[in-house]
Amino acid sequence: MSFDPLAACGERRHRGIYRDPGDTKAPPDSPALYRSPAEDTISAPDRPNAPLTYRDAGVDIDAGEALVEAIKPLAASTRRPGADADLGGFGGLFDLKAAGFRDPVLVAATDGVGTKLRVAIDAGRHDGVGIDLVAMCVNDLVVQGAQPVMFLDYYATGKLEVAVARDVVAGIAEGCRQAGCALVGGETAEMPGMYRAGDYDLAGFAVGAAERSEILTRDRVKAGDVVLALPSSGVHSNGFSLVRRIVERSGTAWAAPAPFAPDRSLAEALLEPTRIYVRACLAAIAAGGVTAFAHITGGGLIENPPRVYGDDLAMRIDLASWRLPPVFRWLAAEGGVEPREMLRTFNCGLGMLVVVEADRADAVGDALAAAGEQPVTVGRVEARTGDAVVFDGLSAAWLA
Repeated sequence: MSFDPLAACGERRHRGIYRDPGDTKAPPDSPALYRSPAEDTISAPDRPNAPLTYRDAGVDIDAGEALVEAIKPLAASTRRPGADADLGGFGGLFDLKAAGFRDPVLVAATDGVGTKLRVAIDAGRHDGVGIDLVAMCVNDLVVQGAQPVMFLDYYATGKLEVAVARDVVAGIAEGCRQAGCALVGGETAEMPGMYRAGDYDLAGFAVGAAERSEILTRDRVKAGDVVLALPSSGVHSNGFSLVRRIVERSGTAWAAPAPFAPDRSLAEALLEPTRIYVRACLAAIAAGGVTAFAHITGGGLIENPPRVYGDDLAMRIDLASWRLPPVFRWLAAEGGVEPREMLRTFNCGLGMLVVVEADRADAVGDALAAAGEQPVTVGRVEARTGDAVVFDGLSAAWLA
């Protein structure tokens, strides 16, 4: 993330490429790593033997310290029972007993934001991707029945821009508050020569805990279970390589009105943050009768549901049970994307599936609604006779 448990020391790691400043020819065995002197972003004193500093090598420790100070209040805003330590130690601590756990099992997840970052960087909109980063991790945790308790991040760039990094961390803190987990540490890596000017990359790491008896496993799901779905906020954080290709084909600028949402720019509409379903899913578990969740990420509605039930079962989904949101209809039409490819790439409007015992479907639906969701019944679990996911109403008309 933007701050590091080693922040009190101002320490940040980097990797560089050695090259003699007077050498103008690329080594024959490493042409991809070669940069001409004009392209070299690492400054050097005029005199070859002058004393060097870390700043001369492209790493600004002062900027790192400024970032740490800027994000301390953001991290503090995510404190929760079990996580009360200040930044600056060598590791983040969490007290499971103080959080009320009796016989906990830890659950861990890691993820990134993918090429959605390219859109954020090109459009100069950085706050939302921090929420995305948290969402992609904590939504995976709650699928196991776990409550997210702490989060760490990794922020890597060629030259640290404090304002940009702070915006990213502000989004991470907001995501942590939504998920109820503490931002306990992270790493800021300033690595000159590794990224283009203005570029950065993100990775997130989340840890959750569940009581041993409450972990959701594949064997809980049975034929006859009902499938509820929670709406997505948009594309979320998967499929953006295809999204960007479609946008390029359309010739629409990021600052132009979105064809599917004319009151917003295309960048703003596509960068809508991934929804965080933690509180709603935990409420559903508390209501009783939940047998599984499926977070609809990369692989869409084809690849993700089978991860949560046995090989003898299938999920039957009625495509007529919800309306495909405008952003997906535009992507399909502009890119000429076939229905099955849409289902394998995007969430198509459903960010989380909730599998419940049939006689508890109404109670779980009420609990989800009370938590602010708008659940819709989209299908059932049945004995498998063919595909692991079966779609009713799969045709080109579904995309219209």
